[in-house]
Amino acid sequence: MILTTTSSIEGRRIVAYKGIACGEVIIGAHLGKDILASFTNLVGGRSESYESTIRETRNDALGEMVEGAQKLGANAIVGVKFDYGVVGQQGSMMMVAVSGTAVVLE
Repeated sequence: MILTTTSSIEGRRIVAYKGIACGEVIIGAHLGKDILASFTNLVGGRSESYESTIRETRNDALGEMVEGAQKLGANAIVGVKFDYGVVGQQGSMMMVAVSGTAVVLE
């Protein structure tokens, strides 16, 4: 499956548009990660615990999107767009949504 943020793929022709493919994942942060992030906030630096959570969540959302595109009969997704947000009471959960147009390439 080819994924791109552009609307076309150089050297390849889109022969069919199958529809919108998307994936959404919402994950809650747990107390341990919050404590580690609070410490990092005090002393500065990067929060490895939150960064790994974002990577994992993004990869899960991408997997859902690819699975949806395959079900539509697509072999590529163009115009991929990511959206990140915080949801839940007191911003206790993180959301990653990804979408694009499922297409068939020649």
